[in-house]
Amino acid sequence: MGWLAAGEGYEVALVEGRVTARSTGGRSGGRQLKTLPKAVREHPETDRLRRFAEWLDRHAASCVAQADAWMVSSLPVPTGLLARVWPDEAWQAALRDLVVVGADQDEVGFLRDATADGELRLVDLDGETVRISPATVTFPHPVLLPDLEDLREFAAELGVVQGVEQIHRATWTRPAELAQNATEVKDFAGGRYPSRFGLAARASALGYRVSGGYATSRVRDGGRTVEAHVWIGEPYWDGDSETGGLSWHDQDGRAIALPEVGPVAWSEGIRMAAALYAGRTVEEGKGA
Repeated sequence: MGWLAAGEGYEVALVEGRVTARSTGGRSGGRQLKTLPKAVREHPETDRLRRFAEWLDRHAASCVAQADAWMVSSLPVPTGLLARVWPDEAWQAALRDLVVVGADQDEVGFLRDATADGELRLVDLDGETVRISPATVTFPHPVLLPDLEDLREFAAELGVVQGVEQIHRATWTRPAELAQNATEVKDFAGGRYPSRFGLAARASALGYRVSGGYATSRVRDGGRTVEAHVWIGEPYWDGDSETGGLSWHDQDGRAIALPEVGPVAWSEGIRMAAALYAGRTVEEGKGA
């Protein structure tokens, strides 16, 4: 975006996400100012740029949220859609360097480009640029990536920084030995908070939905929708509260036996429970 006139002697523009002014006259013409003069701060063009900057921030956040949703649930994404959104810088920031899997499971690499004709360009584990153009691709959840450690090492070599937490996302694998009728994990129960409000606020800040007495995380896993629940206390309770057990439920609200919980739902549920437990109050002299 170029510079816009903002009153006599000044121009404004968005520079690195903030409104910046420069002088257009005298010996200092063209020099960017450290602060906005009062006349510029109150100018309508400045207000429009501020509101545009706020919209850009919301747009960038929505792009990351959508890409994260695709990744968490490993949903198929049309390559044509990626080609259409790629020119948008916010979408590029969210999608660039995510690990992509094509129609062939051997078509794996870090996304580097999406052309107008629907071709995706990836960097594979051999450091080669490969081109694929399937109808759809997936951004797999890391628990589903068999070469996760290799991908992490190669990403470190490339200096990859992902806009969406994928390969460095914390993952948990479901234990092989679980009671057939067990429906609850209690490893992260008992995390005490000074107030139920504080516990609910942490859940919301972490991006989890608070519904009734639970913090919830919903994902698609193996073709079905599964929701993980962690008890956080009665909604209108003002006193202290603590995290309860973790359980998983199907679309009809029925509890799912632990051995039947899929790998993504398991990992994301434990991730939520662990994050809530980590924010607990730790008494002085006791370990964290």
